[in-house]
Amino acid sequence: MYGVTITELIQKMNLRNMAPEIDTDKIVLECADVNRPALQLTGFFDHFDHDRVQLIGSVEYAYMMNMEPNAKVEIYAKLLSCEIPCLIYCRGNTPDDIMQNMCRRYQVPLLVTEESTCGMMAKIITWISAQLAPMISVHGVLVDVYGEGVMMMGESGIGKSEAALELIRRGHRLVTDDVVEIRRINEDTLIGSTPDITKHFIELRGIGIIDAKALFGVESVKETQQIDMVIRLEEWNKEREYDRLGLEDHYMEFLGNKVVCYSVPIRPGRNVAVIVESATINHRQKKMGYNAAQELYNRVQANFGKAVLRG
Repeated sequence: MYGVTITELIQKMNLRNMAPEIDTDKIVLECADVNRPALQLTGFFDHFDHDRVQLIGSVEYAYMMNMEPNAKVEIYAKLLSCEIPCLIYCRGNTPDDIMQNMCRRYQVPLLVTEESTCGMMAKIITWISAQLAPMISVHGVLVDVYGEGVMMMGESGIGKSEAALELIRRGHRLVTDDVVEIRRINEDTLIGSTPDITKHFIELRGIGIIDAKALFGVESVKETQQIDMVIRLEEWNKEREYDRLGLEDHYMEFLGNKVVCYSVPIRPGRNVAVIVESATINHRQKKMGYNAAQELYNRVQANFGKAVLRG
């Protein structure tokens, strides 16, 4: 399993390192959960989740400040000898000298943050869960359209990047072009992001590589986005029968999660960006309880019923 180093955690959470001489690159987190070692400070170590980030909140800190020095040495040694990945003091509380010395002795990173304990706990769990989530890379373009994550897929040269460029010009935001890294956060959520090497870049055939952030500003790009729908672009085939009503939803599966998928035939003259915008708004309407196709079907059925009665 891919892990997150304590160095990455320090940088992402903007933590103050009280023991910079400890090599945090070699300490790897493989668990996204967080533990508050309140019971451990009283001497109870049964079922101790030692592989988690350990947070010291105001309650734990107040208890520690009232401990006798000898008791501190004993409990701290027992806690730190369990090979915990790191110890984080919240709300700007400063570790005492005994803790600082013993963390150096046991090579446990000692970190401090100004944030609240609950806030830091939520941020750590959310971020590490995303980093440790199952991940695949797919060929496509991911754009934030009206707050919805729209992933365009299709063969190379079908016009995905050009459509993304037009969407950016219309005020939407690019997440990634060409390669989408998809992470499964839970059974309902897929998060898409860009590889660092291609971040903010778009490839336009005949022109080359352009930097969307440099050309259109920081408001035109985004780091990550939940994937809400897939639009699969394909060459127009007059022999094929395409769905014209959309009464039934079709899905595409990634890492065991299903995402609504629409197949859009492409031929000269079709404005793909406008189609993507319309599909996105229609998808949002469906999520809010209104289905235009179903409404049309109901009207047709009602008129058919009236015609039968008149007959």
